[in-house]
Amino acid sequence: MWEMRSGHKIGRGSIRPTKPSQLLQGEFENELADFEGVSGLGEALIQVRRLRSMLCMVEVWAWEAMASDGQRKGQGKKKQVTWRIFSLKELHSATNNFNYDNKLGEGGFGSVYWGQLWDGSQIAVKRLKVWSNKADLEFAVEVEILARVRHKNLLSLRGYCAEGQERLIVYDYMPNLSLLSHLHGQHSAECLLNWNRRMNIAIGSAEGIAYLHHHATPHIIHRDIKASNVLLDSDFQAQVADFGFAKLIPDGATHVTTRVKGTLGYLAPEYAMLGKASESCDVYSFGILLLELASGKKPLEKLSTTIKRTITDWALPLACERKFSELADPRLNGKYMEEEMKIVVFVALICAQSRPEKRPTMLEVVELLKGDSKEKFDLLENNELFKSPLPADYNDGSGVDDGSDFISEEKERIQVVKELEGEGGK
Repeated sequence: MWEMRSGHKIGRGSIRPTKPSQLLQGEFENELADFEGVSGLGEALIQVRRLRSMLCMVEVWAWEAMASDGQRKGQGKKKQVTWRIFSLKELHSATNNFNYDNKLGEGGFGSVYWGQLWDGSQIAVKRLKVWSNKADLEFAVEVEILARVRHKNLLSLRGYCAEGQERLIVYDYMPNLSLLSHLHGQHSAECLLNWNRRMNIAIGSAEGIAYLHHHATPHIIHRDIKASNVLLDSDFQAQVADFGFAKLIPDGATHVTTRVKGTLGYLAPEYAMLGKASESCDVYSFGILLLELASGKKPLEKLSTTIKRTITDWALPLACERKFSELADPRLNGKYMEEEMKIVVFVALICAQSRPEKRPTMLEVVELLKGDSKEKFDLLENNELFKSPLPADYNDGSGVDDGSDFISEEKERIQVVKELEGEGGK
């Protein structure tokens, strides 16, 4: 058994919490207030204290979730919170000391490893590459978000480990890996994604994002919707993952201004240029993802060594001319429902419009993808965006190839702004 400092007793597979103190519940706000305006060494201390406070609050939220369930009458047994704190020793054992043969993938954050626990259950362990105050904060944010949300299309938290300078997050293992691996990676030649599976992935991932935007409290912006962050379980059901860049939206706020983080090809223009993050930015990214899912093309296509074309600029002219057979992934061999292909393409392009006020909400996206409203789809099909000739503000989307598709720092945002300004002038 392990003892958490809020009073939780941790057993294998479940948590039996006792109520945390009122001091702990207010700790997160007090920690930040105590150090307001401090710079230099004080700023580093703020980051460390933020991490400690956030992880404490995760424990509080777990207790509150169970206490809330217990207060409901006639609902049967209390809902069990299934995440827990792992020891570093336990994760070393599960991953065979983070053996290279167990590595599932690698990114800017670090590496993900396959592992197996003492009970035979399979896990995926994300291990941060380098310890830093910034990495600590991103780690805490992801744990915070994962502890808040529970939805069938959002990757569930199994637990975390924060020992010394090691920061690890534990998830359920997804045997069919990511959508990226099937569209552009090691499974792309196998063509395991038939049309029915693609529609289920589209609807499932849309429902997961809609939950973040409309049902989580407070609302959550993911900020990094892309094919590699849509994982697939044994039944090819989608689970949206990787909340390291996510932002909580305060009640009444329309957006938050923040440093740009994400992946080129998926970034909404207002976010790339101004740093304004809102739910609509996720809608834009999801539109790109839908086009990628339907066509099998990457978000950015190299036309030459210096020029790229966006997937929207390739798809929109074909959609206007209703050439859906040219839009469909050739690996489908024509085996798809044309009406559903039309819905996916039209919804994708409406989502990926440059003006955020013209994009739908994710709730509307789910409704359209499910075909629940023929009237709304008729309005969508007759949208001026899909009328030939193309709108006057349409551009060819070509841009300078900077050699990197990942945006992580403020200085890199300047390069994105220049690129987008160059596109707008063509």
